[in-house]
Amino acid sequence: MKYFPLFVDEGGAMVVDVVRKFVETEIMPLRDQFDADTEHKLINDLLIKMSALGVFNVNMPEEGSDSEGPSLPMACAVIEEFARGDAGIGLVAGINSWAMAGAVYGRNREVIEAYKKRQQEKQPTFACFAMTEPASGCDVENLPEMHGKTIKTRAVQDGDSWVVNGAKRFPSNAGISSFYCVVCQTAQEKGEEGIALIYVPDNAKGLSFGKFEVKAGLQSDRNCDIFFDDVRVPLSYRASGPGEDAVILKRNVSLGRVVSAAAAVGCARGAFEECLRYTGEREVGGKPIREHSIAAGILADAITGIETARAYYLQVAYMLSHPDKFGEVHSPAMISHASAAKNQACQMANTIIGRLMELMGSYGYIRDYHVEKYWRDVKEIQLWLGGHQLAQFDVVRRYYPYKIGA
Repeated sequence: MKYFPLFVDEGGAMVVDVVRKFVETEIMPLRDQFDADTEHKLINDLLIKMSALGVFNVNMPEEGSDSEGPSLPMACAVIEEFARGDAGIGLVAGINSWAMAGAVYGRNREVIEAYKKRQQEKQPTFACFAMTEPASGCDVENLPEMHGKTIKTRAVQDGDSWVVNGAKRFPSNAGISSFYCVVCQTAQEKGEEGIALIYVPDNAKGLSFGKFEVKAGLQSDRNCDIFFDDVRVPLSYRASGPGEDAVILKRNVSLGRVVSAAAAVGCARGAFEECLRYTGEREVGGKPIREHSIAAGILADAITGIETARAYYLQVAYMLSHPDKFGEVHSPAMISHASAAKNQACQMANTIIGRLMELMGSYGYIRDYHVEKYWRDVKEIQLWLGGHQLAQFDVVRRYYPYKIGA
């Protein structure tokens, strides 16, 4: 499946092709072993190979450049390719860029250089974006209504340091990362002005972790609770500053949702390819299943949903990459588009994978046939970043109050 040249240029297409070949040769043969790889030995070997491809690199933009790295449409296409093999593997790579986005956007060279130094000491080197909290859940993402006032993790200035106290609930790459971008509040009464994104290195005193979670899917992504007990880091380890950190948080919500759409499309595509093969080999009534009109109709609906969701997420990714034409990434309009892309893709994938499983009968839920794994993985994608319902609010709130002609 090729990507539209309108959104992904020739250079980007070459990168996507490299990732596609990596997925075919390195991930596909092992994907049914990931759930049992509780020590992550097999998965870590893959992540080391991915590191050699440069997927965990983080670079500062050139002076005077508005670019923040590879084009977003290309990055989304890469995540789709990884999710076609294993969404959790793609998530580990995507979270890395997501967690370091604050330092990149905030032009925080000190944090970027500290991360790069860590890469020289340890491979692969991960980063974690610690946002969700035990008590407030998706209130952190619900900035239009909560404005960051329910964030309980506190960062207090003490001399030339930030002192961080609080807890975060099962963020991705938790317990294995070298740097943690922690969403904090400096003063609840300040709302968004009090939001601070503080980078905490994994060797900081007072930083500790809970047990790794056992989930329905995405076992290749590690999640655990994170605890901060008088964790002290330099003042310069803040991503940017008052007001700007809230903008970065909104940007991350917007970017995270469109990338989630790409991951959901990748899961649906992987399931479709497995079912297409199965229904071509399995015969019923003297001919392959897919030669029966009812089966052909389900397959047709599946690929129509996949292509439609991909077209929309690529369009939104393109829009987010061109704020001069479409508005800032953190604007209500762009958050609306990104949220709609995620909801459409996840709803499509959940529905379509269920229908494809029906075409396969009992083989649809047997792990050797892979489709049930996409079914488990994509449900988790739908639930993160505030879930379907909060995203619905963000889709429509840009129209409140609605004006004729708007």
